[in-house]
Amino acid sequence: MRRLILWPLLIALPLLSACADKSMQDLYGFVDQVKSLKAGYIEPLPEIEQIKTFAYVGDGRRDPFALLSGEEGSEFENADNGIYPDSNRHKEELESYPLDSLRMVGVLEQDEVIWALILNRENTIYRVKSGNYMGMSHGQITQVTENKVELTEIVSDPGGGYRERQASLVLRDNQENNR
Repeated sequence: MRRLILWPLLIALPLLSACADKSMQDLYGFVDQVKSLKAGYIEPLPEIEQIKTFAYVGDGRRDPFALLSGEEGSEFENADNGIYPDSNRHKEELESYPLDSLRMVGVLEQDEVIWALILNRENTIYRVKSGNYMGMSHGQITQVTENKVELTEIVSDPGGGYRERQASLVLRDNQENNR
């Protein structure tokens, strides 16, 4: 048994001692060789060309560079209309999916409450009712009927604020797309 333990040690000792060369002459030689090389030539940066400026002169049409919120008569005239998504609200599971990836596959009535059955991409069915949220645009369910789920989404507008948008999921044949 002792012989079995000693043989690997006798083979490993010469290998380990070869790695323990303390002179490091090869390392010093390499460093001296690198230091003796001449520095390379670096080309100077190219000259930056001046770009000619252009002044936009309106010809009676809308200025394409102006924000919509600053224009008179725009639907986004008032960016602070009091509509904001609730950032303190705990997100529900179906809010991690785009609305067009969800499908309404059925309804269920329980204790006089109509629940919609919603199928996600992973083929998991969720039960939702009025007041629940789904979709990535802060969509709150406003009404569930036997063949439709209606939502009010809060989306950003070009004026820097938010606005409400109506959306719905309709109960359809399994082969069709919902939205």
